Amino acid sequence: MKRKMLLALSAALLAGGSLAAAPTLQADPAKAKVIVEQVCAACHGVDGNSVAAINPTLAGQSQQYLHAQLVAFKAGKRQNPTMLGMASTLSEQDMVNVAAYFSQQKVKPRDASDKTQLELGKQLYRTGNAATKLPACMSCHGPAGAGLPEKYPRLGSQHASYIVKQLQDYKGATVRNNVIMTDIAARMSDAEMKAVAEYISGLR
Repeated sequence: MKRKMLLALSAALLAGGSLAAAPTLQADPAKAKVIVEQVCAACHGVDGNSVAAINPTLAGQSQQYLHAQLVAFKAGKRQNPTMLGMASTLSEQDMVNVAAYFSQQKVKPRDASDKTQLELGKQLYRTGNAATKLPACMSCHGPAGAGLPEKYPRLGSQHASYIVKQLQDYKGATVRNNVIMTDIAARMSDAEMKAVAEYISGLR
């Protein structure tokens, strides 16, 4: 029972590693706009709503979560050559400001691209899979995929293919390294990853 509870509570780490300590610097989103326009917008959009599915939508994500990911990229704990280069140019204050900026942007609703996957995706998201002891995503990310600020990241309206890629990276335990999420992803088939990702993409 204790193990099941731990797995359910940790499912929120889908989009990244464990959260870093909350930033202590005062955020100034206005100062981040120049950085966003010059560094971030090409991949994530000025408003944080990316057009290319390879790049995650950042709009509406929690400030603490975004800051934690930038810190992880800069330290090389979350491996991505492009983001390592981008984050390496940012000071701690810059990262705090950028995280605050994107957290204040409004996420644009997205529809699932493959609606044939929605029935299975809904089942997995809401109840998990008892046969493989897969916890329900909803237990941490909420019925609308809004997450829980400062604890669990927002998933709703994220690109489905991006979500699949993160689950695959966790399952491979190479690019993304988190013991609990590796265990959770290992319980999922490719078909389940695809289905739950499509369902999450349409949440709002």
